[in-house]
Amino acid sequence: MSNAPPKRSVPGEAPALSLRHFSKRFGGALALNDVSLDVMPGEVLGLLGQNGSGKSTLIKILSGYHVPEPGGELLIHGEGVPLPVPAGTTEKLGLAFVHQHLGLVPSLTVLENLRMNAIASETRWWMNWRRERDRAREVFARFGLDIDPAARIADLPQVERALVAIVRAFESVQAQGRDHAGILVLDEPTPFLPKTGVDQLFSLVRAIVREGAAVIFVSHDVDEIMDITDRATVLRDGVLAGTLDSKGATHDDFVELIVGRRVDLFHTTPKDMSGRPVTVGVRNVTGGSLRDVSVDIHQGEILGLAGLIGSGFDDLPYQIYGARPASSGTIRLPSGQEAQLHHMSPPAALDAGIALLPSDRLGAAGVGALSIADNVSLPVLDEFRRLLLDWPGIFSRAMQLGTNYQVRPNKPEMKLASLSGGNQQKVLMAKWLQTEPKLLLLDEPTQGVDVGARQHLYGALSEAAGRGISVLVASTDFEQLAQICDRVLIFARGVIIAELQGSAITKGNIAEQCVRGASQTTASADHAKRQGAATS
Repeated sequence: MSNAPPKRSVPGEAPALSLRHFSKRFGGALALNDVSLDVMPGEVLGLLGQNGSGKSTLIKILSGYHVPEPGGELLIHGEGVPLPVPAGTTEKLGLAFVHQHLGLVPSLTVLENLRMNAIASETRWWMNWRRERDRAREVFARFGLDIDPAARIADLPQVERALVAIVRAFESVQAQGRDHAGILVLDEPTPFLPKTGVDQLFSLVRAIVREGAAVIFVSHDVDEIMDITDRATVLRDGVLAGTLDSKGATHDDFVELIVGRRVDLFHTTPKDMSGRPVTVGVRNVTGGSLRDVSVDIHQGEILGLAGLIGSGFDDLPYQIYGARPASSGTIRLPSGQEAQLHHMSPPAALDAGIALLPSDRLGAAGVGALSIADNVSLPVLDEFRRLLLDWPGIFSRAMQLGTNYQVRPNKPEMKLASLSGGNQQKVLMAKWLQTEPKLLLLDEPTQGVDVGARQHLYGALSEAAGRGISVLVASTDFEQLAQICDRVLIFARGVIIAELQGSAITKGNIAEQCVRGASQTTASADHAKRQGAATS
């Protein structure tokens, strides 16, 4: 199972990247402890582990952001590299990084983003933009991509932005003129992408490794790791837990190595909630990407919303909450009162017992610069108001919630931003579930959350539903929806095109319906255009 042999393109060939005895301390704690690994030319090596396992620390040492402990060694194609990695030298060394948020400038064109490094580093005062545009088209064509170099990044779908970022990273290494294809580190590039987008990205990765590049692919998604990597190295609590041959290992093998024990994945049995009272009902919602959508959410139901990016599934939670404007539609509140959705606002939603946990964890969902105690107390401050705020009571509540939701470390005084993604999400889930809302709205609740933390969050949602709390989950993680939902609605082009219940709620069925819905609506639109042309 562990210590899987590295892929070798040529017998005796040196690894593209070899790191030995990487360690890193923060204060007295070892975040990374004596980690060694190799990645070969033409290989995709997975790097995975739970939040806080040391993945980010290792990547930050490679990028020169962190200084490792003495005794570490880094070789690139057999040549030693000084540690810490000198600032600004990674591309010259043949290393390029694509992080989750891509590092693109939305207001600039694709071409300007591709040539950004050259613009910043070259001393020439003039650039032949026509020639650069032709060259960009050739590069995209080489990888089978149809992306307009003149398009603004802000106008591209998320998947095309990710593809542009990867192509830019690969080309920046190629431009150094070294005698090898370079090493790409892709750090969680897929959480914002639908399944079809992930497939496109994987096709690009495979094309790049065919040219001899080595790729380190960092992910929380075991299925993705099994699909795209040759081998996968797992970190646990800062140490190397083992390396698996991705094609020969099972999903359970990966989960056991990540968590350190055999894990029973959470899975609920979907229940028929149609006979239960309706907690919230919306009728004829139009706004954003949605067109005349009506949905009932029953008491204690976990209702999933799925679709491809742009289908509108992720607009509905925000419009119910009043965080995004709806141009028309009505909402029946938990009190039984009806209101116009375009008058809905977050304060009105909270007063009605509706809470929203957005996907933007440290932007819209929580305040990273505030402590855990500050964050969890925000919705319930009135409970702690005397003449002055009852700070001991606030900290005691935060400590109790941290224990209940297995927040690690459970230190209410720590800033939210200092926690791993999974522990941040536990804090934010606790923040809202302590209020016992009538309806909890979730957008991508496990994005960037490791497999162990996911099981705890799923359990917390199931327990909340058992207490009668209704849950609406918008997600592109189809496996997640299949594990927790009683019913799943599929969106395409702003309308609901399918409803899955009972045994029909599987990851494969959700993905199939999303893709089929998109193709059907596209075909319908093309047919309408042809009909219109024929009658004009």
